[in-house]
Amino acid sequence: MSFLSCIGFIETTEQEQARLASAPEGSTNHYLSTLPVTIETWPKGLLVELPWQQPRTDQSYRVVVVPIEFRKDHLPEGVEEEPLPRKRHSGSWTCAVVYSNHPSYPAGGYRIVVPAAELARGRRIDLAGVPAQA
Repeated sequence: MSFLSCIGFIETTEQEQARLASAPEGSTNHYLSTLPVTIETWPKGLLVELPWQQPRTDQSYRVVVVPIEFRKDHLPEGVEEEPLPRKRHSGSWTCAVVYSNHPSYPAGGYRIVVPAAELARGRRIDLAGVPAQA
């Protein structure tokens, strides 16, 4: 557990999982609550395969993105600062789709907005050691 979680500044892993699980069954957040966090680092510029397997969708899809720009969650009107503990993996990222077999998300730079909690549960793709195609 991180120091910031120990002092109650940000959610613990268990608090985040409970918050996501409280979303309606069948929702993306409820599905994400069942998955472990696999990427703890700041994801900007990483290749990340999104967790789009069943039961989230009726088919398993592969969608790989590169996070480009982070956006904070909007606070309710009249609230100036996020209450403690702050949400773990809050906000969202504008991402470029670099690979996809999903018919609605074409590769080649198509932009999508992905919640930070979803990216954190994705699979990092490492191209080190992959030979270049001639």
